[in-house]
Amino acid sequence: MTIDYHVHLEEGPYSFRWLERTSQALEFFQHEDEAKKGSKQQMSCQVQRLVQRVQKGCYSEEWLDLYLEQAKQLGLREVGIVDHLYRFQETRAYFERFMRLDDSEIGQVQRYWLDRVMTENIDEFVSTIQQAKEKWHQHGITLRLGIEADYFIGGEEQLAALLAGYPWDYVIGSVHFVDGWGFDNPQTQHLFEQMDQSALQQSYEQFFKVVEQMIHSNMFDFVAHLDNFKVFNYQVENHAFLDAWYKRIAQALTTTQTATEINAGLYYRYPVKEMCPGPRFLQTLLDHGVAFTISSDAHFPDDLGKYTSANTELLKNHGVQAIVAFEQRVKKMIALT
Repeated sequence: MTIDYHVHLEEGPYSFRWLERTSQALEFFQHEDEAKKGSKQQMSCQVQRLVQRVQKGCYSEEWLDLYLEQAKQLGLREVGIVDHLYRFQETRAYFERFMRLDDSEIGQVQRYWLDRVMTENIDEFVSTIQQAKEKWHQHGITLRLGIEADYFIGGEEQLAALLAGYPWDYVIGSVHFVDGWGFDNPQTQHLFEQMDQSALQQSYEQFFKVVEQMIHSNMFDFVAHLDNFKVFNYQVENHAFLDAWYKRIAQALTTTQTATEINAGLYYRYPVKEMCPGPRFLQTLLDHGVAFTISSDAHFPDDLGKYTSANTELLKNHGVQAIVAFEQRVKKMIALT
């Protein structure tokens, strides 16, 4: 029995690829007769389900019930549903302040992206998860309300104001931008291709500096995917450089009593095909006694719980006896048995 503390309900941009992936998720839960697959009848039913899904949106009870069904199937004990802060229209000024949104090629790409993912209302999200907690409890699963908040150096006061007044069970800190560049956006991947090892190492250093300062801000209950700058598998070859930063990050986490996660998202959704943190980083964090939680980083219900059992066993094999969970921003420990 384990937990999944980093689960999203959806994310744009709303392309034909999004429709295809959403259709795949819906089909996963239909359990249809193999003989009907590929038929016109099956296609008609699938289109109708997809139309209903788009019309009702990601905060509908029907969509959330698919997450509940998957959690029950996997025997999860707790699930934390979060959303990216950049999904909410109320946060536009925060992201416009720190993202590169000028008339350059990168700026135009990122403004296109932001306009298409920033579609939701934060109050509706909070209300949806809070109302669903009792239903999940009746099925034997604890549902937690979280938020994944992008951290920018210098934006602490503005971010604190955005997060205030909501009944979060926990707040996740994350870094997806370096100097205003959203480095995990496939449309900007070519910037990595232009870097030699020296430039790549400098970019990694900029990333790690933001991560370190994020931890020292003491704003977050745990911090996400600590080495996601490797997302497209552009790796620094200087192990001494990486090991030094791994130790600095580990020391920051222990000094501030901040937890982190084993996040499977990069392993099954991105070219790097590696957990966050990677093996060397994980060992350093464990050596420093950093506390962990477990995350699939799912963005669709059929990905909920992916590799959470495997990563729970990985921690147990390293001698970890308990993982971290939260309620109303109060840390608690769940024993690994």
